[in-house]
Amino acid sequence: MLTKLRPFTRESGALMHLSIPIILTQIATQAMGFVDTTRAGQVSPADLAAIALGTSLWIPVLLLLRGVIMALTPVVAYHRGARDFQSISVEFFQMVWLALIASVLLIAYLVSAKPILEWIGVAAEIIPIGSDYAFALAFGVPGIALFYTLNGFCEGMNNTKVPMIISVVGLLVNIPVNYVLIYGKFGFPEMGAVGCGWATSLVYWLMSGMLYSYIKGHHHYKTIISFADAKPKAKEMLHLLRLGLPIGMNIAVCGSIFAVIALMIGRIGAENVAAAQIALNISSLTYVIPMSISFGITIRVGHALGEKDELGAIERSKVGILVAALISLLSVAMFLLFPEWIIRLYTTDPAISATAAVLLTFTAMYQFSDALQTSANGALRGYKDTKIPMILAIASYWGLALPLGMVLGLTDHIVPAMGEEGFWIGILTGLSVSATLMLIRLRYVIKKRDLPPASAPLVN
Repeated sequence: MLTKLRPFTRESGALMHLSIPIILTQIATQAMGFVDTTRAGQVSPADLAAIALGTSLWIPVLLLLRGVIMALTPVVAYHRGARDFQSISVEFFQMVWLALIASVLLIAYLVSAKPILEWIGVAAEIIPIGSDYAFALAFGVPGIALFYTLNGFCEGMNNTKVPMIISVVGLLVNIPVNYVLIYGKFGFPEMGAVGCGWATSLVYWLMSGMLYSYIKGHHHYKTIISFADAKPKAKEMLHLLRLGLPIGMNIAVCGSIFAVIALMIGRIGAENVAAAQIALNISSLTYVIPMSISFGITIRVGHALGEKDELGAIERSKVGILVAALISLLSVAMFLLFPEWIIRLYTTDPAISATAAVLLTFTAMYQFSDALQTSANGALRGYKDTKIPMILAIASYWGLALPLGMVLGLTDHIVPAMGEEGFWIGILTGLSVSATLMLIRLRYVIKKRDLPPASAPLVN
């Protein structure tokens, strides 16, 4: 029995050794949003709702940017496995150029937040705060893009600890900066929720500077990254874009569905938005665990393929999915056992708390399927299969989850309008279908590849 379990324990240990720093990195960056939301909630319901709506505009495009840059990780991991360090340098700089171009577009989008919120039709009292919050975030976009690019390089090089440390430092700095800017301490003006946006931007610039300094001073990395490769190369950039854009669209589709739902709930009222934001915010914090494991799976699979270890790549995919699924059960237990404790972190308003408690129950129900679809997607990224998973995600989320949520939540076509609860049922259904489709796709991708006739040992 122990002999049979040894390959699983060896690979799961290697995966978690790689993934735990990624988890902590993502928790630290996500916790910045948690700090924003909790601080804003203490100011006023309008500030909390403004953060929710500003975030709803910001998160989809941020996820798109993050996803495009994620293409760098499997590419670097593959070339590292093949020991082709020259190609790593070239791909790194081309991703820097792509990130800068994307930053310009993202800045233009964020500074246009006010007319977008007006067009959507959100409550008038929320628009000024929400648009100013988005404007503040625009200042930090280049720093965010640079940090993700540098982080993608480090992850592809199997170095996840240093980005983790820098992210934790960023979180620790973000907390006092938030306090100073929100409440106007030490001579700064009192900004309310808008101060959260400025704090986030400043911290990301700090984090990108720290990570760049580390890479520049590293004895090995500084020999790999050569500024002789910094010249823009359209062919290489297009290659990365073709790989990364489906990843970005996939991640954005997954994340934006929640943002769109929050915007729709905004038409109901500020209290409903606030309750939905609590459920979405804590869900996004727990989601970083399967998402980070999926990043680890991508790195492990990509590295195995670079070494021409097809059977190792299969094993790493299977073990990674199983690990993500098992760990997701912890999130299920937390949502079901401690809803009141979670809600009290955000608000003590009884109406908001009651609605949020119901939404947390539904949130618990989709944790397992979310882990399955996310980890399977991570394995597919390692195989550089990105287009079909993007299509499957769009079909599951926008073709099923959102329409079903709108019908159940806003109309009486099937049942009397359920409000925000109907949207959560739609999310649960869409994630379950997505998980099934991603697993089927992974099985197909593996089966169509030419495999060696005999087993090969896993490479750690």
